[in-house]
Amino acid sequence: MKTYVGIDLHSTNNYVAIINQKDKRLFQKRLPNNLDKILKALGPFKKQIEGIAIESTYNWYWLVDGLQEAGYKVHLANPSAIKQYEGLKYSDDKWDSFWLAHLLRLNILPVGYIYPKEQRAVRDLLRRRLMFVKQRTAQILSLQSLFARNRGVNLPGSSIKRLRDDFIEDSFESSHLVFTAKRNAATIRFLSKIIEEIEKEVRSQVQLEKEFQMLRTIPGIGNILGLTIMMEVGTIDRFAKVGNYSSYCRCVESKRVSNKKKKGENNKKNGNRYLGWAYVEAANYAQRLCPFAQKFFQRKMSKKSGNRAIAIKALGNKLTKASYYILRDQVTYDPKKLFH
Repeated sequence: MKTYVGIDLHSTNNYVAIINQKDKRLFQKRLPNNLDKILKALGPFKKQIEGIAIESTYNWYWLVDGLQEAGYKVHLANPSAIKQYEGLKYSDDKWDSFWLAHLLRLNILPVGYIYPKEQRAVRDLLRRRLMFVKQRTAQILSLQSLFARNRGVNLPGSSIKRLRDDFIEDSFESSHLVFTAKRNAATIRFLSKIIEEIEKEVRSQVQLEKEFQMLRTIPGIGNILGLTIMMEVGTIDRFAKVGNYSSYCRCVESKRVSNKKKKGENNKKNGNRYLGWAYVEAANYAQRLCPFAQKFFQRKMSKKSGNRAIAIKALGNKLTKASYYILRDQVTYDPKKLFH
């Protein structure tokens, strides 16, 4: 008889639940996060197991890889798309595990994409680069603020990155301000070095695939953004429509509308935040490099009372649509088609 497994994964332990095709509970147990013990628990049912559903948590790599290598068919459940009965008074790990198995048995389990193991390390390296870029930006803004408050000078970010210690010493009378500014500048230089080393390492390990090379025809998308998009997307074929891709890139509004009035918001964090960042970066460059994008950006700015963030997000949404068709149809970027 066919059996189905649901695993509710946590940081130090997991709960394993097994049911048969009649929804009868065959096994339930909390286990430590030890692959050998999990495989031992699943062993007596291995020939009957049709699939294993695992909730997509931050630490799923080791478990999914281990089960796949052991010959099991694994499904990565999308927690934000899983719905339970809202009138339920009590639920726990056991309930959640059996619910995953139940959805898998009915073939209605919302699943996520299991990224190939061999490419995952490079993708995660690019994600660490983004973390360091954000930290460097915070230091740049802090130093800009220091100059603006004490000197009334608004230095651009490009100048902040090149500040020398002797210039900082001549800029402030207070030794405390000099000390603070030097620490900011040293941190910016240190983070810039790490970012450059990561970019060098990534370029030595992976190159833009043929279908993703077309992305570089979009103004604002260079090697690093192109690699980031390629590593996060995996394959464009997993997105049935352009709207699915734009939504995955977090470039679609997450609001509920009834009778033309906003009634609330849905889960705006649904999707890939790294792709969301990449397209915002691309939009910032595109509105400076592409006349068509610049006109679209200015038009959105005027409609949204000068709200730059909304205008950039709208332009980013446009670029996700262009990227989808470029990747799917292998065509070059045509701003006249995109912006009519």
